Amino acid sequence: MLVSIGYENFVWSPSILGVFKADSAPMKKLRREASEKGLLIDATSGRRTRSMILMNTGHVVLSSLQPETLKARLYEQLKAQRMGEQKPIGSP
Repeated sequence: MLVSIGYENFVWSPSILGVFKADSAPMKKLRREASEKGLLIDATSGRRTRSMILMNTGHVVLSSLQPETLKARLYEQLKAQRMGEQKPIGSP
């Protein structure tokens, strides 16, 4: 299932390992290391980075949405999945 991470950008939710606030020192280090390895994906559309999504592929995806917003979308998707719906959460 795809989950919207903002501005018409989506990630495959089963591949998400975690969603983190982007402004801590360890997250800044993770961002720098992912960039050096070519594993950084910027999905902010030029806006301020508020959260980082760690994928099971080692990629780090930057989002301008708050971690709480992404958590709510993932939770809604999980709830919808249990009820049998199949549309991306956070999309119109």
